[in-house]
Amino acid sequence: MARRFQTTNRLSALTEINVTPLLDMAFALLIIFMITTPLLEQTIDIDLPVETQHTQPDRPAQYHVIAIDHHGDYFWDDEAVSPELLGVLLDRLAAEPDPPLLSIRADAGLPYQEVITLLDSIRRRGLTRINLETRVE
Repeated sequence: MARRFQTTNRLSALTEINVTPLLDMAFALLIIFMITTPLLEQTIDIDLPVETQHTQPDRPAQYHVIAIDHHGDYFWDDEAVSPELLGVLLDRLAAEPDPPLLSIRADAGLPYQEVITLLDSIRRRGLTRINLETRVE
Protein backbone atom coordinates (compact mmCIF):
# COMPACT_ATOMS: atom_id res chain seq x y z
CA MET A 1 0.00 0.00 0.00
CA ALA A 2 1.27 3.36 -0.90
CA ARG A 3 0.85 6.36 1.33
CA ARG A 4 -0.69 9.51 0.06
CA PHE A 5 0.43 12.87 1.40
CA GLN A 6 -1.76 15.83 0.83
CA THR A 7 0.02 18.95 -0.25
CA THR A 8 -1.45 22.28 0.60
CA ASN A 9 -1.64 25.04 -1.85
CA ARG A 10 1.07 27.46 -0.74
CA LEU A 11 -0.41 30.33 -2.69
CA SER A 12 -3.70 30.37 -0.77
CA ALA A 13 -4.25 33.17 1.76
CA LEU A 14 -4.43 32.57 5.51
CA THR A 15 -7.99 32.92 6.70
CA GLU A 16 -7.19 33.04 10.43
CA ILE A 17 -5.67 35.92 12.35
CA ASN A 18 -3.21 35.13 15.10
CA VAL A 19 -4.50 37.16 18.06
CA THR A 20 -1.85 36.04 20.56
CA PRO A 21 0.53 38.98 19.90
CA LEU A 22 -2.43 41.37 20.05
CA LEU A 23 -3.50 40.01 23.45
CA ASP A 24 0.08 40.18 24.74
CA MET A 25 0.30 43.82 23.74
CA ALA A 26 -3.12 44.61 25.29
CA PHE A 27 -2.16 43.01 28.61
CA ALA A 28 1.20 44.82 28.63
CA LEU A 29 -0.55 48.17 28.08
CA LEU A 30 -3.08 47.36 30.79
CA ILE A 31 -0.31 46.65 33.28
CA ILE A 32 1.53 49.85 32.33
CA PHE A 33 -1.62 51.95 32.83
CA MET A 34 -2.42 50.25 36.13
CA ILE A 35 1.05 51.10 37.44
CA THR A 36 1.28 54.68 36.17
CA THR A 37 -2.24 55.92 36.98
CA PRO A 38 -1.79 56.11 40.79
CA LEU A 39 1.52 57.90 40.27
CA LEU A 40 -0.17 60.68 38.30
CA GLU A 41 -2.44 61.61 41.20
CA GLN A 42 0.28 62.44 43.73
CA THR A 43 2.39 65.25 42.31
CA ILE A 44 3.76 66.73 45.55
CA ASP A 45 6.21 64.59 47.51
CA ILE A 46 4.60 64.29 50.94
CA ASP A 47 5.08 61.52 53.49
CA LEU A 48 1.50 61.02 54.71
CA PRO A 49 0.72 59.71 58.21
CA VAL A 50 -0.34 56.07 58.45
CA GLU A 51 -3.72 54.70 59.54
CA THR A 52 -4.43 51.05 60.24
CA GLN A 53 -7.70 50.73 58.34
CA HIS A 54 -9.28 52.59 55.47
CA THR A 55 -12.05 54.84 56.81
CA GLN A 56 -11.85 57.75 54.38
CA PRO A 57 -14.89 58.35 52.20
CA ASP A 58 -14.48 58.57 48.45
CA ARG A 59 -13.80 62.05 47.16
CA PRO A 60 -16.70 63.89 45.60
CA ALA A 61 -16.46 65.21 42.07
CA GLN A 62 -15.45 68.71 43.20
CA TYR A 63 -12.75 69.13 45.81
CA HIS A 64 -9.58 71.08 46.44
CA VAL A 65 -6.36 69.75 47.90
CA ILE A 66 -4.35 71.78 50.39
CA ALA A 67 -0.93 70.23 50.91
CA ILE A 68 1.84 71.12 53.35
CA ASP A 69 5.26 69.65 52.62
CA HIS A 70 7.99 68.88 55.16
CA HIS A 71 9.37 72.45 54.85
CA GLY A 72 5.98 73.95 55.81
CA ASP A 73 5.25 75.27 52.30
CA TYR A 74 1.58 75.39 51.26
CA PHE A 75 0.17 74.06 47.99
CA TRP A 76 -3.30 74.70 46.56
CA ASP A 77 -4.06 71.71 44.31
CA ASP A 78 -0.70 71.58 42.44
CA GLU A 79 0.45 75.19 42.81
CA ALA A 80 2.68 76.58 45.56
CA VAL A 81 0.93 79.42 47.42
CA SER A 82 1.84 81.76 50.25
CA PRO A 83 -0.19 81.67 53.49
CA GLU A 84 -1.75 85.03 52.52
CA LEU A 85 -2.86 83.77 49.10
CA LEU A 86 -4.19 80.60 50.73
CA GLY A 87 -6.33 82.81 52.99
CA VAL A 88 -7.69 84.65 49.93
CA LEU A 89 -8.52 81.35 48.21
CA LEU A 90 -10.28 80.08 51.34
CA ASP A 91 -12.26 83.34 51.56
CA ARG A 92 -13.45 82.79 47.97
CA LEU A 93 -14.58 79.28 48.81
CA ALA A 94 -16.39 80.48 51.94
CA ALA A 95 -18.35 82.96 49.81
CA GLU A 96 -19.76 80.16 47.62
CA PRO A 97 -23.24 78.85 48.50
CA ASP A 98 -22.10 75.19 48.42
CA PRO A 99 -18.32 75.09 48.98
CA PRO A 100 -16.47 71.97 47.83
CA LEU A 101 -14.63 69.50 50.05
CA LEU A 102 -11.15 70.48 51.22
CA SER A 103 -8.72 67.58 51.30
CA ILE A 104 -5.69 68.25 53.51
CA ARG A 105 -2.43 66.41 52.84
CA ALA A 106 0.27 67.14 55.42
CA ASP A 107 3.71 65.56 55.69
CA ALA A 108 4.01 63.08 58.59
CA GLY A 109 7.17 64.80 59.86
CA LEU A 110 5.47 68.19 60.05
CA PRO A 111 4.85 69.59 63.54
CA TYR A 112 1.26 68.95 64.61
CA GLN A 113 0.71 72.67 65.27
CA GLU A 114 1.08 73.46 61.54
CA VAL A 115 -1.91 71.26 60.71
CA ILE A 116 -3.96 72.65 63.61
CA THR A 117 -3.21 76.22 62.49
CA LEU A 118 -4.45 75.36 58.98
CA LEU A 119 -7.59 73.68 60.34
CA ASP A 120 -8.33 76.72 62.54
CA SER A 121 -7.93 79.00 59.54
CA ILE A 122 -10.37 76.87 57.53
CA ARG A 123 -12.97 76.62 60.30
CA ARG A 124 -12.85 80.38 61.05
CA ARG A 125 -14.13 80.90 57.52
CA GLY A 126 -17.07 78.55 58.13
CA LEU A 127 -15.78 75.75 55.89
CA THR A 128 -16.68 72.42 57.47
CA ARG A 129 -16.24 69.84 54.73
CA ILE A 130 -12.68 68.71 55.47
CA ASN A 131 -10.88 65.46 54.77
CA LEU A 132 -7.47 64.56 56.29
CA GLU A 133 -5.55 62.23 53.99
CA THR A 134 -3.41 59.40 55.31
CA ARG A 135 -1.59 56.36 53.96
CA VAL A 136 -3.26 53.00 54.54
CA GLU A 137 -1.08 50.05 55.51
